[in-house]
Amino acid sequence: MADRPGPEPGTPEYDWLYGDKRRPVDDPTQVLPSQSPQFPPPQAPRQQPAWQQPYRQPPPPGTPPPRTQGGFRMPRPRFRPLRWILLLLALWLVFLAVVPFFALRKVSTVDAFPDGKRPAEQDGTTYLIVGSDSREGLSKEQRKKLGTGDAGGQRTDTIMLLHTGSGPNVLTSIPRDSLVPIPDHGTSKINAAYAWGGPQLLIETIEDNTGIRIDHYVEIGFGGFVDVVDAVGGIEICPERRMRDKDANLNIKKGCQQADGVVALGYARSRKTDPALGDITRARHQREVVSAVGTKVLSPWTVVNPFRYWKLNMAAASTLKVSEGTGAFTLGKFAMAMTSVDKTCGIPISDLAVHWDADRSKRFFQHIIEDDTAGLGKDLCTPSGLPG
Repeated sequence: MADRPGPEPGTPEYDWLYGDKRRPVDDPTQVLPSQSPQFPPPQAPRQQPAWQQPYRQPPPPGTPPPRTQGGFRMPRPRFRPLRWILLLLALWLVFLAVVPFFALRKVSTVDAFPDGKRPAEQDGTTYLIVGSDSREGLSKEQRKKLGTGDAGGQRTDTIMLLHTGSGPNVLTSIPRDSLVPIPDHGTSKINAAYAWGGPQLLIETIEDNTGIRIDHYVEIGFGGFVDVVDAVGGIEICPERRMRDKDANLNIKKGCQQADGVVALGYARSRKTDPALGDITRARHQREVVSAVGTKVLSPWTVVNPFRYWKLNMAAASTLKVSEGTGAFTLGKFAMAMTSVDKTCGIPISDLAVHWDADRSKRFFQHIIEDDTAGLGKDLCTPSGLPG
């Protein structure tokens, strides 16, 4: 059969895709001359025969499938112990720095300094440390446990001066029964100044009788003292005789032994167990307790153990009172000084009636005023305050 001419483009019989509709098409998928030829589909890469492929150990049963993303195998995350150690160290340093500032929010401030003329500024720094026997904040059960009784008002069983400067740190006890002139009240026991006029009259009395300028005032109550001792896990005390004192709720044997906060408080308060020295021995026991607490605070375990570190910082905060202007940095310096006391002395006295020795006490005070604590010899710095 002869080919006949096909329709011209533009006529109804002409199809732009298949050409002449009247012409039978043997293969509908054949490529028309007017179309561009298609490239052959990509072929899969030729794989090696199984006998040429390296042997791979099959994974053990239960192994999860490899991590993939978009058809690509993802690398397994690497464990970097150094990064975790540095992160934990950074968090620990933040904890050590934040806790003291958090504890300071509980510290009370008091207007402690008197008006009027005071000693001029002196080299070094002198802190007045007072242990108040105020029962404020103690429950009936706590008063019974601590043996504090129900006495009202405010008195002080502990009066100490801590001087820091160019020489050794010196902690000096002022016996509460010291007989001294008290402004506008005549001569009386020095702790009466605290009972009559609080910190202001006590500071005025000490400055008038010593010539030493008090730079900062720190007061801690019964409860705070007990909590501090318990926070460091107790302390070691070494009584020289068996001590039984019902008023101080104390009954301990002779010799070195561990003491918790309640026992340490009674040990520092008792004055009836030494018939010879009485209040003089109590002042020495107070310095012994302070030094023992300082030793425990410096233990590395205080920093390593977060619970102990937290309890120690919070222990005294609720009952701690400081003079206005005594901020976080000053309290930090005070705490460091209390843990590194180089000399402990009793204020020089001439007799057991607790009269200050006119000559020796004057020379002792002058060393403090001049920040010459290195010059304090054994003739001036004795445990009882009596001549060596």
